[in-house]
Amino acid sequence: MGIQSWVLRENSATSLYDCRDDQAAELLGKVDGASEMNWEMLQSVVQKCERCALHASRNQTVFGSGNRSASWMLIGEAPGKEEDLQGRPFVGRAGRLLTEMLLAVGLSRETVFIANILKCRPPENRDPAPEEVESCKSYLERQIELVQPEIILAVGRVAAQNLLATSQPLSELRGKIHHYGGTKIPVVVVYHPAYLLRSLTEKQKAWDDLQLALNVRE
Repeated sequence: MGIQSWVLRENSATSLYDCRDDQAAELLGKVDGASEMNWEMLQSVVQKCERCALHASRNQTVFGSGNRSASWMLIGEAPGKEEDLQGRPFVGRAGRLLTEMLLAVGLSRETVFIANILKCRPPENRDPAPEEVESCKSYLERQIELVQPEIILAVGRVAAQNLLATSQPLSELRGKIHHYGGTKIPVVVVYHPAYLLRSLTEKQKAWDDLQLALNVRE
């Protein structure tokens, strides 16, 4: 099976404390409150989040989806239009291509966990602003702590630069094994499927990225 089979070209806000789970609200009062939340509490808080201005324009938050005990965790940059409408990460054409990429290496969306740097859609799909990334940072950190993945795939430039705290271009980050923060979790940088839809000639490089990720686990 190969790539050739692809066919698709807390700044604390008052409302944060207004949540049904009193324990979650109490934890939000702590600087590192998200680090003590379980899945249900964290999802409830994200759903009501107003830490940055993006909450005013969203239809809904995109918390993440998949296997919460997955070996592979995929992290993209932010929800797009379809994700904002459906509340799920990586849907639409780019999402279908991501599904094909996973299937090509024997995985499915149900066996991995998929999340984003941001939980709300930036207007016109622009790059996330630094203050928006900071507002969502503790949510993503907690998701990674809860999943405890064996490997993280940073999907696209924005996700890679934020996860690895670097300004290096994607071309310099690909093809190497990085590590997330101070942990031993390996990070492999892969092309964003939306880019691949515009640049089909890069599909061999995308296949190489996936093969590198597979080899990390062996």
